[in-house]
Amino acid sequence: MKTIIVFGVFVADLCFFSKQIPLSGQTIKGNNHIIGPGGKGSNQAISAARLGGDVQFITKIGKDNYSDMALATFQDSGVKTKYIIQDKTLNTGVAGIFVSETSGENAITIVPGAAGTIKNEDIDNFKDIFVKSNIFLTQLETPIKTTLYALKKAKDNGCITILNPAPATDIDQKLFSSIDFFTPNEIEAGYYLKKDLKSKSDIESAAKDFLDKGIKNIIITLGEKGLYFANAQEKYFVDTFKLNNKVVDTTGAGDAFNGAFAFALANDYKFKYALEFANKVAAISTTKLGAANSMPRLNEIEKY
Repeated sequence: MKTIIVFGVFVADLCFFSKQIPLSGQTIKGNNHIIGPGGKGSNQAISAARLGGDVQFITKIGKDNYSDMALATFQDSGVKTKYIIQDKTLNTGVAGIFVSETSGENAITIVPGAAGTIKNEDIDNFKDIFVKSNIFLTQLETPIKTTLYALKKAKDNGCITILNPAPATDIDQKLFSSIDFFTPNEIEAGYYLKKDLKSKSDIESAAKDFLDKGIKNIIITLGEKGLYFANAQEKYFVDTFKLNNKVVDTTGAGDAFNGAFAFALANDYKFKYALEFANKVAAISTTKLGAANSMPRLNEIEKY
């Protein structure tokens, strides 16, 4: 099995559950509140590790109660922590999450905290891990300059690179040639192409546009409609996994997908099977509350 590097953010998720997500200026009464581990990078690392992946996580946290939560969660999940920086002068990041109990949909505000101060020099200090690893997975919650620097360093060292462009942020499209797998959802894909993607033909056209820009493999996730995959050799839609249980919280489903997909690549799964496997992991994660806490383990996937 190949080694996976995940570069990203850990935050403590403060989740509020109510019948609906409040509108601007609206106050509503909630029914439940939980605090748990989150952050896209952390969730993705935990997703891959709980499936049995060999995962190193690069991030920066403070020295506070939330950092204690982070390290305990990583230990429990099997995420390796050698490349996690702790700075007692900074706070660990937090996120406020509103979840609709009716639909499972969410709205999120993230404050990266210590992870928002990671610099290129920190990546240079960890150059040995890029030489020893095979898969590199990142998102856009860390400082954009450093994220793209790390992505290019991983590619230069022969890693298979995965960029989950969330939250959607302007990037130099010259770097698209350094991305092996680009995994936006349909809204993020539309952001980069400056168009709305509403139909299947819109999705297919968008994928072609990304390939023309230098992306090697494009995966556009479509929520309950599944996903679309394309590269120079093949293209197809993959339906969502059919659940036996009710969807209760979609927070972290995209992270479950990306972590599971990295795990699948690390185990040399064929692309279509890797996508179907990641779809299944993401779907099962929506049947549980929370982000990192909803990431299923391999035995759960095999038994479901």
